[in-house]
Amino acid sequence: MYRSVYKNSSDEFTERKSRFIGHAFFVTSEEEAQERINEIKEKYNDATHNCSAYIIGEDKLIQRFHDNGEPSGTAGIPILEVLKKEDLTNVCVVVTRYFGGIMLGAGGLIRAYTKGCKIALDASVIVEMTEFDKISASFAYESYGAIENYLRNEGYKILDTSYTDKVSVQVYKSLDSDILIKDLNNLTSGNIEIEKLERVKLPCKDNKILY
Repeated sequence: MYRSVYKNSSDEFTERKSRFIGHAFFVTSEEEAQERINEIKEKYNDATHNCSAYIIGEDKLIQRFHDNGEPSGTAGIPILEVLKKEDLTNVCVVVTRYFGGIMLGAGGLIRAYTKGCKIALDASVIVEMTEFDKISASFAYESYGAIENYLRNEGYKILDTSYTDKVSVQVYKSLDSDILIKDLNNLTSGNIEIEKLERVKLPCKDNKILY
């Protein structure tokens, strides 16, 4: 499990006539992070600066930042420090600045780029990327109503349903919980076939999967 952002998003504010736009992206490789940075640089090619930082990998071993012309230590590092403080990875943030004619000073720049990163993360929503097993459960038709009601009442989303000689549904099961398997067996008196299809990492907020 690791913490990251749920969606690519942006937000902005103005500080002493300078416009700051924070952009946050979910990325899984350094190449993807560089692509996102280049996209922002191209989109905002008339901006004064496009400063960035990213952390890649569940071990967080890849950490990079760039001041893009701002005084050393006033832009890229503050962005990176926010990512580290939030314990995030697989995330890239770019903060765009349109200079408004008033100098902010080193302290002002650090505060502005820190804020630019924070508002981008807030807009993106911080989540916990959690492992789940995608399972298929096959059972007799007479059990379908009870199982469907159970899954919906317990907050499970039915991903797919197929109808052959039996009914088969696909849902995600948390790795640390066998309650689902136990309850499905109880509802069918053990007349059920459960198969693990794959293991995936999904974004969760407040212990709920964000689909």
